[in-house]
Amino acid sequence: MTSAAQSSSIPKEVLAQVRRIEIRTRRLVTESLGGKYLSVFKGRGMEFAEVREYVPGDDVRAIDWNVTARTGRPHIRQYQDERELTVMLACDLSGSQYFGSDLKLKKEVAAEIAAVLAFAALQNNDKIGLFLFTDEAELYIRPKKGRTHILSIIRNVLAFTPKRKGTSIAVGLDALNRHLKRRSILFLLSDFKDFGFESLIRRTALKHDLVPVVLEDPRESEIPAIGAWIQVEDPETGERSLINARSATVRRAHREQAEARRQQLTRLFQSTGLESIRIRTDRPYIDPLVMFFRNRSKRIR
Repeated sequence: MTSAAQSSSIPKEVLAQVRRIEIRTRRLVTESLGGKYLSVFKGRGMEFAEVREYVPGDDVRAIDWNVTARTGRPHIRQYQDERELTVMLACDLSGSQYFGSDLKLKKEVAAEIAAVLAFAALQNNDKIGLFLFTDEAELYIRPKKGRTHILSIIRNVLAFTPKRKGTSIAVGLDALNRHLKRRSILFLLSDFKDFGFESLIRRTALKHDLVPVVLEDPRESEIPAIGAWIQVEDPETGERSLINARSATVRRAHREQAEARRQQLTRLFQSTGLESIRIRTDRPYIDPLVMFFRNRSKRIR
């Protein structure tokens, strides 16, 4: 796994795109998020202080299962407030992230979301790190502060060339958990086109403040009724297949399969006590972000 940004020269068009993203996302942070990031994450406490018995209303993610098993009564871990937090952006860069049926690829949307979150963290003097993964760990940039550091994060999400095309969220989370020695705010940006990562999601949610950010493209759930057979290619395996786009039955089955997977993910997150953010490539991403911060702010009051 690479431990620093790629040193090869960066194309001018990428640098220009980074600059455009900076201008746009800094404005969004100022105008739309305001103090919402501060109210949600600041003062939640990151340094371990003590264990006490669970009382109704406590966050179940803070349960200390070892002490609970030893005493036979549920206990939670308490943390002392800390002035600065650590925000880690974990971005899936597998082959499916290079797909986009509208104006932007999922990867480009992920870069803008990462920028919004990073600049919001910067406003509150927090450290921000980046972790890129496919079906293996690809790049880890340790958390730091500063505008230059954030621009490097955006550049890497946009221009880093991964070695692999597959997806393994479990491998990514396992590697990231080994890197992060202290509790962090972890945004996991992926389309979650993977299976077998449920236990790692649960384990990570106990260790960190985990927020799944689900990236979706409308063409992945809706086959256009174009009255012809269309050829599709799996961006991760390269496997090609023909789909009868004329058939209403085929289109409906595809749509129902996509919806079933969406509901499966929703149940997983809910059962783990996680509030996810769903982002579509064909819609403004700031609205779901603002809604997330607003809802979470109400929940933790």
